[in-house]
Amino acid sequence: MQNKRTVTVIPGDGIGPECVGAAMKIIDAAGVSIEWEERHAGERVFKQGIPSGVPADTIESIKKNRVVLKGPLGTPVGFGQKSANVTLRKLFETYANIRPVREFPGVTTPYSGRGIDLVVVRENVEDLYAGIEHMQTPGVAQCLKLISRKGCEKIVRTAFEFARAEGRKSVACATKANIMKMTEGLLKKTFEEIAPEYPDIESWHVIIDNCAHQLVKKPEQYDVIVTTNMNGDIISDLTSGLVGGLGFAPTANLGNDIAIFEAVHGSAPKYAGKDVINPTAVILSAVMMLRHIGEFEAATRIENAVMVTIEEGKAATGDVVGYDNGAKTSEYTQAIIDNLGRKPATWQARDHQAIQMPTVSDEPATVVPASRRVIGADIFIEWPQNAESLGQSLDSVVADSPFRLKMISNRGTKVYPVGDTAPDCVDHWRCRFVLRDAAADATPDMVMALLTQVAAKHEWMHVEKLPEFNGEAGYTMAQGED
Repeated sequence: MQNKRTVTVIPGDGIGPECVGAAMKIIDAAGVSIEWEERHAGERVFKQGIPSGVPADTIESIKKNRVVLKGPLGTPVGFGQKSANVTLRKLFETYANIRPVREFPGVTTPYSGRGIDLVVVRENVEDLYAGIEHMQTPGVAQCLKLISRKGCEKIVRTAFEFARAEGRKSVACATKANIMKMTEGLLKKTFEEIAPEYPDIESWHVIIDNCAHQLVKKPEQYDVIVTTNMNGDIISDLTSGLVGGLGFAPTANLGNDIAIFEAVHGSAPKYAGKDVINPTAVILSAVMMLRHIGEFEAATRIENAVMVTIEEGKAATGDVVGYDNGAKTSEYTQAIIDNLGRKPATWQARDHQAIQMPTVSDEPATVVPASRRVIGADIFIEWPQNAESLGQSLDSVVADSPFRLKMISNRGTKVYPVGDTAPDCVDHWRCRFVLRDAAADATPDMVMALLTQVAAKHEWMHVEKLPEFNGEAGYTMAQGED
């Protein structure tokens, strides 16, 4: 027992225990010395009245063992708060989501024979998944998209280091920087700054919608794709579909201290306990786990056995052929165990090395500009009338102020001063105030005084200062704004 590595195992909900059980049985049969420490999260925990879905004993186990094999978790309607999956990723800062997809022998898809073998490296804790949302008015909701320089650097370096660990030749950065120039643009800028440190790996940037188009058109051109959280969530499911579906899609959630390995498919409660589910995704996630803890030989033996089994047609589980005719989960698991030591005829395992995760400081990240100033503020106002009436009212409010009303936008489009077009408006208005003296710097007291003036006549819900860093605007213009 002293030589065994202890791993936290979370069986999960629905089909989770069957899938995780299959993976554990195969690992044990392969002779890997692992002591499984079972803990729980997800639906059963929500029902116990724990809002996070993650109890204290699970947190302590993960902190102690640092490696987790996890089944899918359910979030029942009417129980809990945020997804327990997302909670686990955030609690332990597993900032890198690694989603490999590769053509499987014996799994026929429209892309069979194309040689698909790529990895999506998805930032895993920031972006819209920060989950910071507000109802700005009763009819307008907001979600904050937070992208940090530190988060971008960590995921970009992880992508390049993963490429090196697997002997891959290229990394593509996929963003929507043409539209979200500051958030998505920060990943693009960071990628372009770091890429020259990896001269042995080809790199380029691609707009995310074109990336999705190219993945359907010519997926074999990609090796590693690094992207933001929401984009990565979407295109990694797309790439899974290219090789057979989510039942074949393993995942690693990597941080500097903790690693969580799981399939990305759901808990499928209607199939729970029926011995019909495809456990391949969890088994291959376990293979990724074994490589993470240095069990490279065992990982390759299991991976080869899985591919032999699939190659021989014994993996025809329900998601491949339909649940009435599919192989039993238990039969498939036993076939993999029986095939340990064999190699597939039409598929070859990649060489793997340990991933060198980025060195990350525990201190809060601070970017210090050479110069900074504030030139005004955007005040978001709830207003039930039209743009012209709001604009006229605000003009009078700031008539004697050091600020002037520059423009009003609605859903990102300038609507005041009134132009030649008439966009469809809601009751949520961004009102941009700038200093009359273009060379001045708006102090916090000045912005507060402005807000007080506006609040005397108008219902406001949100304010953003308009900063300049190193002489460059730290804010975007509205559509139609000069």
